[in-house]
Amino acid sequence: MKDNISLSEEQVLSKIQLIRGHKVMLDRDLAELYEVKAFRLREQVKRNIEKFPSHFMFQLTEKEVDLMVSQNAIPSKQHLGGHLPYVFTEHGLLQLANVLKSSKATQMSIKIIEIFVKMRELLLNHQELVLEMEKIKSKVSGQDEKIEALFNYLKQFIIERTKPINPIGFKQIGKAKN
Repeated sequence: MKDNISLSEEQVLSKIQLIRGHKVMLDRDLAELYEVKAFRLREQVKRNIEKFPSHFMFQLTEKEVDLMVSQNAIPSKQHLGGHLPYVFTEHGLLQLANVLKSSKATQMSIKIIEIFVKMRELLLNHQELVLEMEKIKSKVSGQDEKIEALFNYLKQFIIERTKPINPIGFKQIGKAKN
């Protein structure tokens, strides 16, 4: 299959939202990417609803839409076309391409899923760095008191050194000088 899709990762990443702990994309954004009308996309989903379990797709609540508008993830509720949108997880995107049955939808889904995979890899690498930093932090934590005690001992040696020192050696008492 020829890859003639000109879509940057930034374009896709800007459309990915984190909702209910899932990285998802809005039905309207997917319709735009797949070059279909949003109501046709929703229509196909409703006709094939058994192919979309809740971890593939879910409908947003009024409260979630209000939150997205207040955070400027979407400009207004009118932007959504007057309905509560469906959102699709990575698995839902793949299933959506199967339901739409167009080569454009298939190519676009593959491209979007590749971006999701890259995101997951970056996240895993980031988590490994965080774990390493936590290990180092646990080794270093509690050392502050030991370092403070070491500096206190060093200060005592410096103070001791500045005190006048009695000469060391044998002194003869009462012996006349020649």
